[in-house]
Amino acid sequence: MSTHSILVTIAIMALASLVSASDPSPVQDFCVAINNSAVFVTGKACNKPKLATTDDFFFSGLLTPQNTLNPIGSKVTPINILQILGLNTLGISLARIDFAPYGLNPPHTHPRATEISVVLEGTLYVGFVTSNTDNRLFTKVLNRGNVFVFPESLIHFQFNNGKTNGVALAALSSQNPETITVANAVFGSKPMISDDVLAKAFQVDKKVVDHLQAQFWYPNN
Repeated sequence: MSTHSILVTIAIMALASLVSASDPSPVQDFCVAINNSAVFVTGKACNKPKLATTDDFFFSGLLTPQNTLNPIGSKVTPINILQILGLNTLGISLARIDFAPYGLNPPHTHPRATEISVVLEGTLYVGFVTSNTDNRLFTKVLNRGNVFVFPESLIHFQFNNGKTNGVALAALSSQNPETITVANAVFGSKPMISDDVLAKAFQVDKKVVDHLQAQFWYPNN
């Protein structure tokens, strides 16, 4: 095989791996999910297309303010295939994030999605940390109408640094992006991670780890 052919083959394989790294592309017009389906697939099992209705592609209530009276002062309202069955296989979802004054959407990741957010109300301090540039922090203060992108799977956060309520709308490149909140996962895992492991990882006394593991880690997502 010539060098040119080898390079072409490698390029094709690389492109194929990129394609398979996100939600699968649909192979039909739509695939309205069968809610509570017992079939385990990538996404939910499809209902018969002739049984689809307009309501399978509809959601109302996005403008309704959410309750942020919780320990972190934020509330995430996801809009994915659990709310819109017609999103199944389409590789996209939404989320509304409400913030109390000085409320925080804690550092977290979406293992399957890039996120793009727009601020609808308030002023948000946002940022993400890279993995390939020595944990570099990219931050920005966003005002109403500003847009910011959080690359797929990187740790990121949003903090309302104003005295008024804040609201952001996020679009994500997966029908089921999932959320791993860092503190919740590390200190609130079930069963708990050994305090020997965490004490060494964070270079703190085990009493500090035990204190953190004893806290209630609020699931705002």
